[in-house]
Amino acid sequence: MATKEFDLIVIGSGPAGYVAAIRGAQLGLKVGLVEKYATLGGTCLNVGCIPSKALLNSSERFEEVQHLADHGIEVKGATLDLKKMLARKDGVVTKLTGGIKMLMQKNKITVINGWATITDGTTVSIDDGKETLKAKNILIATGSKPVELPHLKFDDNIVSSTGALSLPAVPKHMIVVGAGVIGLEMGSVWRRLGSKVTLIDLEDELLVTMDKDLRKAAKRSFEKQGLEFILGAKVVEQKSAKDGVELTYETKDGKSEKIKGDKILVCVGRRPNTDKLGLSEVGVEVDNRGFIKIDENYKTSVNTIYAVGDCVPGPMLAHKGSEEGVAAVEKIAGHFGHVNYNAIASVVYTEPEIAGVGMTEDEAKEKGHEVKTGKFNFAANGRAMAVDAEDGFVKIIADKKTDKLLGMHAMGTNASELIAEGAVAIEFSASAEDLARTIHAHPTMSETTKEAALAVDKLQIHG
Repeated sequence: MATKEFDLIVIGSGPAGYVAAIRGAQLGLKVGLVEKYATLGGTCLNVGCIPSKALLNSSERFEEVQHLADHGIEVKGATLDLKKMLARKDGVVTKLTGGIKMLMQKNKITVINGWATITDGTTVSIDDGKETLKAKNILIATGSKPVELPHLKFDDNIVSSTGALSLPAVPKHMIVVGAGVIGLEMGSVWRRLGSKVTLIDLEDELLVTMDKDLRKAAKRSFEKQGLEFILGAKVVEQKSAKDGVELTYETKDGKSEKIKGDKILVCVGRRPNTDKLGLSEVGVEVDNRGFIKIDENYKTSVNTIYAVGDCVPGPMLAHKGSEEGVAAVEKIAGHFGHVNYNAIASVVYTEPEIAGVGMTEDEAKEKGHEVKTGKFNFAANGRAMAVDAEDGFVKIIADKKTDKLLGMHAMGTNASELIAEGAVAIEFSASAEDLARTIHAHPTMSETTKEAALAVDKLQIHG
């Protein structure tokens, strides 16, 4: 079989890989995209971001329809058709992965299905030599996969985030090991559909990387919804029990407790998909956790091989991977590429949503800033009242001397959309006053951002 030649080979078709491939084609490169699975889109589109958001939305609607009496809407006999709900989720995934396939065709990108092994700095072998690809440069964008604990091996009753997307029945009691973003999102889905949900985590607080005001408010909101938490505890053992699994956990004060559930969701993090790529054989350095070491240009220890996304150090976020993919390819093509890591938002897609961009208040102080903060509650916002979304707030953090915006944090309905304004403001080095003087349409929930920015100097109008 003849060797196929390209300017750039991208390994992995997730948000980092397929976006990088498109940008490469836009810049005139002949691009080959290698994907080991039959469908494109990687973890995010197939078993991550997209299907989880579909289930979050469906479960929110199911719960909402049961609580519409205050709006003067009486709904009787609403029942759950889980099979249909899961089919809708799968349909969304199919539509989007098909869309990426069309984008590859539109941009004249060659898609190669199979397992990629890098054999030297310019060569990729597919499925142990069934096909050989050559390129001037190789970009690794192979993403990540769930961490499996030695004492919590995945099976029918102990599932990963992937398994939690397709449970055939609503669990009676779901125990979530790991109360991070994925645990909170998937725990919220199954609680709304009827499960008792208990989350166990090593940390004493939820969402420890987010602003302290968000952490406290989020826990209160989740507990009010019915989620139960066992924090500061470590699961040390599991054994089969009647109709489920019994877990033994230890608290930080040394106490040992047991808890039983019919489904155990383990989401204690993700690890990079970098094994079996042939990295060590060609001299690509990885750290002790398997992350590929890169320089400021996304170049690995091999001059012609680059890496981006979840398989390199940094937050595992689809939008972070996409921007890195664009920047890396622009550098490969001789252009200027850059990612402002301080302007990358993090979002928890629960209800209320939780989002942050830039520095937290504690981070700003640790970096030597004298800070001033402004906070505005959704409870004082007319649109939030009108749409029954009063739980939450927006918080603005600015430098006291310069008024430069350092961070924006929000909890509430549509916080994932509101946070983009903070990202833009940070990208353009805006001040809190810039946000405060920007006219926001009324009535909108985005007015909480304006009011929070005004509150930085105690000038809020409605609070």
